Amino acid sequence: MRDMTIEGLLGDYRAGRRSVREVVAQAIVDIRGEDSRNVWITVLDDAALEPYLARLEGLDPASLPLYGVPFAIKDNIDLAGVPTTAGCPDYVYVPERSAFVVQRLIDAGAVPLGKTNLDQFATGLVGARSPYGPCGNAFDPAYVAGGSSSGSAVAVALGQVSFSLGTDTAGSGRVPAAFNNLIGVKPTRGLLSAAGVVPACRTLDTVSVFTLAAADAACILDVAAVLDPDDSYARPERGPSLGLATIPVTGFRFGVPAADQLAFFGDRNYEALFHQAVARLESIGGERIEIDFAPFLEAARLLYEGPWVAERYAAIRAFIDHQPDAMFDVTRQIIDGGRAPLAVDAFEAQYRLEDLRRRTERVWDRVDLILTPTAGTIPTIAAVQAAPVRVNSDLGHYTNFMNLLDFSAVAVPAGFRDDGLPFGVTLFAPAFRDRELLPLADRLQRAAGTPLGATGQAQPGTPPLAPDLRHAIPVAVCGAHMSGLPLNPQLTDRRARLLRATRTAPEYRFFALPGGPPERPGLVRVGRDGMAIEVEVWAVPAEHFGSFVAGIPAPLGIGRVRLEDGTDVPGFLCEGLATEEATDISHLGSWRRYLQGPS
Repeated sequence: MRDMTIEGLLGDYRAGRRSVREVVAQAIVDIRGEDSRNVWITVLDDAALEPYLARLEGLDPASLPLYGVPFAIKDNIDLAGVPTTAGCPDYVYVPERSAFVVQRLIDAGAVPLGKTNLDQFATGLVGARSPYGPCGNAFDPAYVAGGSSSGSAVAVALGQVSFSLGTDTAGSGRVPAAFNNLIGVKPTRGLLSAAGVVPACRTLDTVSVFTLAAADAACILDVAAVLDPDDSYARPERGPSLGLATIPVTGFRFGVPAADQLAFFGDRNYEALFHQAVARLESIGGERIEIDFAPFLEAARLLYEGPWVAERYAAIRAFIDHQPDAMFDVTRQIIDGGRAPLAVDAFEAQYRLEDLRRRTERVWDRVDLILTPTAGTIPTIAAVQAAPVRVNSDLGHYTNFMNLLDFSAVAVPAGFRDDGLPFGVTLFAPAFRDRELLPLADRLQRAAGTPLGATGQAQPGTPPLAPDLRHAIPVAVCGAHMSGLPLNPQLTDRRARLLRATRTAPEYRFFALPGGPPERPGLVRVGRDGMAIEVEVWAVPAEHFGSFVAGIPAPLGIGRVRLEDGTDVPGFLCEGLATEEATDISHLGSWRRYLQGPS
């Protein structure tokens, strides 16, 4: 099977092993063959593809981050000159401009191949509510692909494209990932622009990303996560919210719902696979902590039982009022329910949501992230058609609360049932933790040892995705910049991440410097009589490193600090002359120990 990961493709292009035209031609042959799974709505013809291909000719493959990478677009997201249907033929229009995110990807060298099937108007988690036919699972077409971004997920799982765009309001970017053995990124709301997207619930929607591997998803965020000034719901990427420390690489704490709050709907395979995933996360450095999941579940019920369904009605009000018969019955019934709520209902639901948000915030004092199943079971298409509302509701058990409570999340492959159907879990954390979750998702995916999608291709033997290290500089800190201390926000506000807690080589003296607040220590390398001093190593994004260093006052500065494992990293050092009036605290070996005072 040919390698369709972004990393693999770019490597082949740069080495001259494959050309963009060869890759795209083969992908189109695959796509235009028998589409028994109903994956695609519109596939670009040769004339429509030519401008994208011609633009890349003569360019160095290393000049663009997504040079020649083929991708698919959910058909509620605009691609210039190509019909947008939102899963409803009578709704169709042809946009003059591509969605902001789509254009960012094209500018980076990616090649769009077409538009994919979805639950009509992005209303559903099953992928079976489409006049273009129910979308079949990549592993067994008798089972659902998940929705609403069904075709987008299956296209990636089958290796037809390297990545795809979906949308996620209630789980549409995570459930299809779980059912097709993919990474599914549900970004923080507003991180990716929604301009050029047919809305479902505009205040909650987010564009989502499907990839075969976590490293590929990181590549897409690097390109697409740019503030769109014309999208009123876009938000600039920022440091961690709630004043929390970043997610550590090891020693992280992950929450798991109490046993009586887990639901697998009789699926013993999924239940066993989830417990295996918990153990796997523990094996790579996590500490499991049981949490009360009740407020999350109560928030989830607000999405369809509360007035937010009125947003779905508002999104297509003119169309549903004038052409109700053009819609699927179940879709029309759900969206029609949005006529009923009153303004007072909306306010009361907002009050309740804020109460639940406050209750959920308490859990972040105890954990860095939460692990859940992505879905409790996987149904057949026949089961969905027999009970469309109930089965769909079951699939939202672990997903419906996510955008209401403003979390970042990534779905991760986590094994297979006895019948060969995939199982997946979701890691989630507060808003704007997207880039912190991906390295952990990478490690968890590798630990599970699952193949890539339905391609049968083993995970590439590349080093694990390092937290921010592709575009970051490690810095050793020994004082007020450490986790929980007064100057730590100077790191977290710049999206720096804690890599590890360690010690220096036994070659340093450590001093409490006069002045403050805040109090600061000075680390000085000496020729003899040195000691090992506790430090934390943080990864500072390269674009923020200069501003961080510029704020360091004399007599401190950045030099090379040798760690106990013999490696050298940039870190805080102090001018020797400044220690003449300082207190030598080397015997304590730790700034935290000094702050605790005499024991």
